[in-house]
Amino acid sequence: MPIKAKIKLKEVLKSRDLTQKQLAEMTGIREAAISSLVRNHMERVSLHHIEKIATVLEITNTNELIELVEED
Repeated sequence: MPIKAKIKLKEVLKSRDLTQKQLAEMTGIREAAISSLVRNHMERVSLHHIEKIATVLEITNTNELIELVEED
């Protein structure tokens, strides 16, 4: 079965009581890009964006932000 990478940004933001707009302001990443990540509507993800998000949210374990799941 194929494997798909799922960005868990929606869950991370909720657990930290942050909005997409706040994250955009903290990282300098456009709100539209943050929204795409939250909705998992991206074919490609910028490692630079992941690094910025991980830095401002103090994430040191990629499992907190990215999950590999079996695709249906």
